[in-house]
Amino acid sequence: MSYTENGTTIRPVKKADLKRMWELSFRDKDPEWKKWDAPYYPHEPLEWEAFYDRKDKLIDQDDYWLIEHEGTIVGMVGYYWEHKPSLWLEMGIAIYDPAYWNGGIGTTAFKLWRDHLFNTMPLVRTGYTTWSGNERMIRAGEKLGFKMEARIRKVRYWNGTFYDSIRMGMLREEWEELRTQ
Repeated sequence: MSYTENGTTIRPVKKADLKRMWELSFRDKDPEWKKWDAPYYPHEPLEWEAFYDRKDKLIDQDDYWLIEHEGTIVGMVGYYWEHKPSLWLEMGIAIYDPAYWNGGIGTTAFKLWRDHLFNTMPLVRTGYTTWSGNERMIRAGEKLGFKMEARIRKVRYWNGTFYDSIRMGMLREEWEELRTQ
């Protein structure tokens, strides 16, 4: 299963993808993408062998897919259960390669992932959490119809500055309404 729009594809990870995924996400100590993806949490690089040992948690999983743009792997989408009994699912995205930022690829991939989750799960709501320093992520969510549900002020400290934690969400009925427009 995969989904494609405007040259951007999301699909499950295959064994042949692992080396590229490692190079993008865990090879380097201070990758540029980490400055935007929760930089207040430490990033620990992994040796290839340690990353490869995680292959069973990456290959053909429902909760972790990769993003390709015109055949090049550029990032990932994923989800986790905040509280599965109440179907509270949180989703996320990372475009690791800065050459693919600011071109709409992330917004397209996030839309495809949101639609896949609503189409394949009995979700009432889905959402994501970011920080006020990641304005691109907030704008992408707003473009896709996510609403700001919470702003917890000055709880993310990075680089000498306090930032807000931002929680964005979408209800199934809001998603269904978007599909009719």
